[in-house]
Amino acid sequence: MRVVAALLLFGLPMLAPASDLSGQLQDPEIGAPSPTFTLPDTDGREHSLSDYAGKWVVLEWLNYGCPFVQKHYGSGNMQKLQAEYGRKGVVWLSVVSSAPGEQGYYEAAEMGAMNETNGNQAAAVLLDPEGVVGRAFGARTTPQMYLIDPGGVLLYNGAIDDRPSSRLSDIDGAQNYLVQAMSEAMSGNPVSQPTTQPYGCSVKYK
Repeated sequence: MRVVAALLLFGLPMLAPASDLSGQLQDPEIGAPSPTFTLPDTDGREHSLSDYAGKWVVLEWLNYGCPFVQKHYGSGNMQKLQAEYGRKGVVWLSVVSSAPGEQGYYEAAEMGAMNETNGNQAAAVLLDPEGVVGRAFGARTTPQMYLIDPGGVLLYNGAIDDRPSSRLSDIDGAQNYLVQAMSEAMSGNPVSQPTTQPYGCSVKYK
């Protein structure tokens, strides 16, 4: 408990120990077709990656109880990006892989209320309580970000930015890896940093 308290106090990353997730997670290949999925949102509507063929797709792994996620929602940073890229036609999907009884898990109706409280501007928040989709994407932390191009190819996997802390003050001046990847890819250029080390709380898998 003292170690966890120290991590939160000083804004240091709480990364998932490799031993906790070893053998459970896939590591999807950058430049190859993205893993496919079908998941329900908080209203029970199913979303499949194939529904968004021809569109840019961002996947954001989400856990509202995680201080690293709270950093980006508490500052308004995540909602600003969701809205900005939504206006550009990007389909932004938040994915919750927390298992029942674990931090970040809510039943659909309560998750909908949490989305309202936090001002989530994603196209949908998808529920993955069995963790099947999270494991297929190799999602290790919240937040963890993915970019998929209109052809269904995975172009980016990693951290949202280069400030692995839970301090709101670290939003300003951070290099946003996701924004960089989207700007490069949507301009027809290769993504210069297609993978980075994700930071945050470990995904609370079943």
